[in-house]
Amino acid sequence: MLFASLRTYARRYAAAVVAVVAAVALIVVTNALTSATKSGLFAGIDAPFRNAAGAVDFPTEEVTEKYVEKGGWALAMSMQPVRTEKTMLGQDIMVGAVSTEKRWQWQELKSGRFPTRAGEAVVDANAAKTNKVAIGDTLKVGTGKSAVETTVVGLVDAPSMWSAPVYVTWPEMQGWKNPYVQTVMTAGTGDEADKWMNTDDYLTELQTQLNKEVDVVAYMVLIFAFIALFVSVLVITNTFSILFAQRMRDFALLRAMGATKRQVLRSVRREALALGLLASLLGLLVGAVLGWGIVALVRQLAETAPLGDVSLEWPWLLAAFVLGTLTTLVASWLPTRRLMRLSPLAALRPQEGFDVRGAGMFRLVLGALTTLAGTAIIFVAVGWDDAQTGMLIVLVGCGTTFLGVMLLGPALVPGLVRLAGSALAKVAGSPAKLAAANAGRNPKRTAATAASLLVGVTLTTGVLTGMNTIRGATLDEMAEQHPIDIALQSESKPLADSVLGDAKAVPGVADAVAVPGAMASVEAGGKPVSLPVVAPPASDVPLMDLTVKPGTMVISPAAASAFVENSFEASGEKATLVVGDRRATVTLDVREIDGAPQISAATLRELTADPQTYAVWVRADAGADPEDLAGTLGVLAPDAELANGKAQRAWVELQLDVFTWAVIGLLAISVLIALAGIANTLGLSVLERGREHALLRALGLTRRQLRRTLAAEAVLLSAVAAVVGTALGVFFAWGGSEILVGDILPDATFDPPVLQLIAVVVVAGVAGLVSCVAPSRRATRVSPAEGLALD
Repeated sequence: MLFASLRTYARRYAAAVVAVVAAVALIVVTNALTSATKSGLFAGIDAPFRNAAGAVDFPTEEVTEKYVEKGGWALAMSMQPVRTEKTMLGQDIMVGAVSTEKRWQWQELKSGRFPTRAGEAVVDANAAKTNKVAIGDTLKVGTGKSAVETTVVGLVDAPSMWSAPVYVTWPEMQGWKNPYVQTVMTAGTGDEADKWMNTDDYLTELQTQLNKEVDVVAYMVLIFAFIALFVSVLVITNTFSILFAQRMRDFALLRAMGATKRQVLRSVRREALALGLLASLLGLLVGAVLGWGIVALVRQLAETAPLGDVSLEWPWLLAAFVLGTLTTLVASWLPTRRLMRLSPLAALRPQEGFDVRGAGMFRLVLGALTTLAGTAIIFVAVGWDDAQTGMLIVLVGCGTTFLGVMLLGPALVPGLVRLAGSALAKVAGSPAKLAAANAGRNPKRTAATAASLLVGVTLTTGVLTGMNTIRGATLDEMAEQHPIDIALQSESKPLADSVLGDAKAVPGVADAVAVPGAMASVEAGGKPVSLPVVAPPASDVPLMDLTVKPGTMVISPAAASAFVENSFEASGEKATLVVGDRRATVTLDVREIDGAPQISAATLRELTADPQTYAVWVRADAGADPEDLAGTLGVLAPDAELANGKAQRAWVELQLDVFTWAVIGLLAISVLIALAGIANTLGLSVLERGREHALLRALGLTRRQLRRTLAAEAVLLSAVAAVVGTALGVFFAWGGSEILVGDILPDATFDPPVLQLIAVVVVAGVAGLVSCVAPSRRATRVSPAEGLALD
């Protein structure tokens, strides 16, 4: 009986199966990606430590020098500009350290040899292939006085955990300011006061830390899997409600033939259990195939992606299977409760189908109060001082508000559908009127159909709005910190007069300007420090308005650290600039800027009567590649420091784009599940209203008009859910951004992406239209006489 019932109603259960399969598969795919990431990161994690007795993590400069002098080795790196004799490889290339001692040469040599002295380097084989670097080439690493020239003597490969495109010797790395030393490896026993650990303990702890970092990403993705599960519950509950309502006479006949309530209840719950088990098993299979396929595709598209072998772990698989099964059982529990009230006499009554009653007064009042309470919580949270606590309160408020809207759904959604149907009737005529009337006849079914899509649209529009606000605020902050596309900045002597003209002639340069300045001695209570200062032209700068107030010097924390102790807190302190026998007192304004310290034109006139060109600022064309342009411009003044603000802005923008689309992609699964639910509900509605459609056909409604009626119903449901979801999503995003973004970037403004939000509503309407194609075809294939004969 169980399998016969599943076969009979297989088509009606399709959306429920799709929903469970998608949710379970998403969990398995998450496991595949995280396991591949872990195995990729851990591959060769012990390579640098194979000849080490122990290690010190994040050592101080004194600890580093102590152990290196005793024969140890430092696992260090530094971000530096790297160029060949012809091209710029990058403005911020990670440069690692390579030893001249064989026991510390942990990289795998692919060709050539390892360095034997300072002035020699090795390059990662993949990086060499990408940038067309060969053995024997000369690299210039660093800028200005700290730049070093080194010859490539070998190509190497290294585990992704420790890899770098370029490796130079330790003496050369020591010449750069504050190289980052992650670990010092020791040849013998270390001092416990230095937090020394033996190699095995160190690697175990390191692996644990990496596990947590990877698991955090996995848990974030799992949040979206649970969102998909929640939408699945709505879809499955709706499916079971309609299906059981249609089968009520069948159940009553079973009761009339002697079956007890418990027997009927057990039979339908066995159906739900079987459906959950089959869908969960299929989800595991689909997830495994997709997981391996996605990892293989990423490896193919990105050769440097740190992905290892996929290892599907049984706790993940078991959890996915159990959650999928439980989701189906929970979703079917509410509809099956009605069976306990079923009387055998129901078999003799006319078929009523779905419960056509709307929401009761108690539910409406509770929904209104819940919605108001959630809204009030969000407004209270916006004014909260502690951002972390405020964000938690916002989430509570969002959940409460959404619950209230769901309670109001049987009154809210049909009302909005009728309102929208009246407007659509002016264009589509009678089909739109009929569609709106159908939505009003079954308020609970209409609300339940829209609910699953409402969840997906609310989350999607909330993320779009929040990310657009964060994006705008972040890019504005980046534009303030890096307003100059590319700057050539002298560190000691004026730039040649030809640099400006040569820069303007470079393809991809929209404009360039020479920035006057002087070499000044800065006195701020300590030893005087010599550094160049520039005065941005106030009138003809072809970039942003970078005028500096008279008596002020805008300086980066890195530059300020040369003459003040707490550079990040030095704003407001006084400093004296000395050029020859002239002096000027300025107030420090410490902020993240590119290039040399900036003073006003008036201050520069106080310091010198003959300013020289100490910087050339370039504005790039909108489509110019920042790295290629920097490489070409860097050749014009090899001794100058090059600041690539355009590359910094482009990198941040890329990260924001990647994160936004990744989240939207995950949310799209929930939206697709919701649309499958709408299609299934419409399909069941067609079966439920077969006699009604036949009667309309007999009264003169054509097949085309019937198709239009069903299409209008689907579009109205989808559009109303999209509009309500968009309103909720924008409101929730406002509350979250006021707390999160406002705390980090006080000047940020709430910025909903209007065009994208309109696109969400349009896409939802079009998707609803597509979802009605199959049900409408089934409805129009039934002749009026055949339809009127249906029971």
